[in-house]
Amino acid sequence: MRSSFLSESPCDEQHIHGYGFNPQSWLQVERGKLPKSSYSPSSMCSESLIKIAEPPVVPLYKPLDYVEVLSRIHEELEQCMPSERPGLYLVQSQVFRGLGEAKLRQRSLHSAWRCASTVHEKVIFGAWLRYEKRGEEIISDVLASCRKCCREFGPLDIASEMPVGNFEIFGSSETSSSSRVSSMVTFQMRDGRVTCDRCKIASLSIPFSSMLNGPFTESQLELVDLSENGISLEGMRAVSEFSSTYRLGDLPLEILLEILVFANTFCCDRLKDACDRQLASFVSSRQDAVELMALALAFEENAPVLAASCLQMILQELPDCLTDDLVISLFLGATSQQQLIMVGQASFLLYCLLSEVAMNIDPRTETAVCLSEKLVQLAATPTQKQIAFHQLGCIRLLRKEYIEAECRFEVAFSAGHVYSIAGLARIAGMQGQKALAYEKLSSVIASNLPLGWMYLERSLYSEGDRKLADLDKATELDPTLTYPYMYRAASLMRKKDAKLALEEINRLLGFKLALECLELRICLYLALEDYKSAICDIHAILTLSPEYRMLEGRVAASKIGTLLGAHVEQWNTAECWLQLYERWSSVDDIGSLSVIYRMLESDAAKGVLYFRQSLLLLRLNCPEAAMRSLQLARHHAGTEHERLVYEGWLLYDTGHCEEALQKAEESISIQRSFEAFFLKAYVLADSGVDPSYSATVISLLEDALKCPSDRLRKGQALNNLGGVYVDCGKLDSAADCYTSALKIRHTRAHQGLARVHFLRNNRDAAYEEMTKLIEKAKNNASAYEKRSEYCEREQTITDLQTVTQLDPLRVYPYRYRAAVLMDSHKENDAIAELSRAIAFKADLHLLHLRAAFHEHIGDVPSALRDCRAALSLDPNHQEMLELQKRVNSQEP
Repeated sequence: MRSSFLSESPCDEQHIHGYGFNPQSWLQVERGKLPKSSYSPSSMCSESLIKIAEPPVVPLYKPLDYVEVLSRIHEELEQCMPSERPGLYLVQSQVFRGLGEAKLRQRSLHSAWRCASTVHEKVIFGAWLRYEKRGEEIISDVLASCRKCCREFGPLDIASEMPVGNFEIFGSSETSSSSRVSSMVTFQMRDGRVTCDRCKIASLSIPFSSMLNGPFTESQLELVDLSENGISLEGMRAVSEFSSTYRLGDLPLEILLEILVFANTFCCDRLKDACDRQLASFVSSRQDAVELMALALAFEENAPVLAASCLQMILQELPDCLTDDLVISLFLGATSQQQLIMVGQASFLLYCLLSEVAMNIDPRTETAVCLSEKLVQLAATPTQKQIAFHQLGCIRLLRKEYIEAECRFEVAFSAGHVYSIAGLARIAGMQGQKALAYEKLSSVIASNLPLGWMYLERSLYSEGDRKLADLDKATELDPTLTYPYMYRAASLMRKKDAKLALEEINRLLGFKLALECLELRICLYLALEDYKSAICDIHAILTLSPEYRMLEGRVAASKIGTLLGAHVEQWNTAECWLQLYERWSSVDDIGSLSVIYRMLESDAAKGVLYFRQSLLLLRLNCPEAAMRSLQLARHHAGTEHERLVYEGWLLYDTGHCEEALQKAEESISIQRSFEAFFLKAYVLADSGVDPSYSATVISLLEDALKCPSDRLRKGQALNNLGGVYVDCGKLDSAADCYTSALKIRHTRAHQGLARVHFLRNNRDAAYEEMTKLIEKAKNNASAYEKRSEYCEREQTITDLQTVTQLDPLRVYPYRYRAAVLMDSHKENDAIAELSRAIAFKADLHLLHLRAAFHEHIGDVPSALRDCRAALSLDPNHQEMLELQKRVNSQEP
């Protein structure tokens, strides 16, 4: 997150003192239609409050124990043949997709692309990565301005990826027939004759060598009839020229196709290869690709370069190419033999990509169905069957094709995909068999380690207290599931207890910004006639998803926002800045988003506002929306030097630090500005390992503070400057910076000042400083977590329990509690505490600690499993590699 050099979590090792693996103490391991204007806003939502849509059965691969699956994949990757690795990385990416880990999924796809053993695999995974990163197209443009091309997943030079083989030359320099036979031979075509060198033509293939030099009639003839072989006069002249030079001239497409068929008929491998490569040069558009691929498949000619070039051209245009009927016909009509020509041995990979893209466009379409049916036909391993059949079951369920859906879910479940029972239960419930659905889920719960989704699904088939008990259990096991919070909030609202309903939905929104939950909270605010808060959430929704529709898709959120606008106070530009300052200071990120949304509707300078919006979206863990806002900031930049700064942030946020620095320096060369100096300081502080960088960063931040800017950004710069001073051991200077930041109400500076107090051995002052932050900040889970470092164990446990209630995704509390239990020799309880969090959050630190605990109690297989799973999250994590090596040495 760019908002601070300092982490807000004690999990960052650079800000933790005395933590590490210490055998003396495990604790030390851790630190529609618009309603009529005559309606009141509160009347809009009565129906929506009652009807909470059931959660969908998601078309994702969700193994019961993802840790076990990741561990097995990692082990297989260490032992398998290179050609098997791309398929394993694909399965790994599917696991991460089911866990909602987009960055880890992309890294798995990148690994598959990097180790691809065939051109087809490289083309497919390259297209997949471009599709996944399609929101970052602008980066290639920005990189180009730095004289650097973003070619990593760009089009391959297929011809160079498929090197020319060592082709055998057939025949000899002399003919084996009578010397009376001429060294030349004339071929008769329908439209004329071509005279060729007999030996050179014979050298093209075994059939020609036998025909012209062997015991056949043609070997004695000077005129050979080829009029029935489909080659024209121009084509045969090109073949003759090729036999002498091994080059094809500049020939039209039709002639090349003739020659390809001719070369295939007479087994002229070198000629086929040359023709194949020249045909590939004609692929310059999707239409070319479709037509040429169709020809290659129709004639079943051996043209691998052409086929791969066509495939690459088509996949470059995902997702748009899947709206092209010709493309769909090509992919759906291919036989097994044609698939081999089109994509080699990578058919499952191709249709896995295509079906996923089609589902993202619209899972109910025939295209999505047919591509998924293809995937099902290609599924060979149990895992592939789980992925393919479950996905198709979900599509059929959405289309209300219950018999077909049930069949697919049954196969997926039989292959080991337990989550498919959710689909089977839904179908039973829709057929009026709720008791059967309840029974199916109960059976799964009883026979497996229970997970949150199991109780959520079972709750759909019961009522009253039993339903609420299942939903509470679902939240206990997986607090990230949104449906239980929404159902409880709606139930409380039906009981006319809007405040308790609001508290319930706020539990989730405190750590997970889900649009459907924001929509429900808007309804609750309207019921309370709190229009000011309702429009704040409307603005947050529109920032994240401008086209979002509310009330079961009947009404555009923007229309409801317009209606509510008549019920709230309007602000001028000055008042907006005051409101933004107030909310920013109280760490009210959603409130800040709302103010910025209002300001963007005015004539205010938009570049800086979109930039502030991107900062807030990053803080709210919405990276895609943040990238979109940053792109808009660049588009609306008022000056060249401002645009360069936003380009620098775009580059930095996508991992191009060197280019980001270049942009900052270009901006400074045009005009010295706060944002340019801040950008340069930030990038250097984040990427520099040389201690001498600290002095440079300090100087840059001081330069930034001398430039004009508003207090919001100056407070941030002072806070960051204080962090650098702390890292340099200059505690007095750090304290001055934090104090100055607090004077202009940069609330987060309390955390930095608390750290200074702690380093001065004044733990009580540090505790008090964090208490002030807790009192001021609206979102304060991180503040409680940080304060826990500055108090006694009992209070620490209390604070960390509060953190878990406010934000169950923060992993430090679980690690601390597990370490306390381990210190008390409650090993099983310690492992259970970590397992509770691992069940719903894939985290390297949790797996690392659990692996160490397993090693400590002598459970080598479990330790090794956790090591491998953790290395799936970060293959280069040095401590995990060392732990794995140590555990491996203990295996019998």
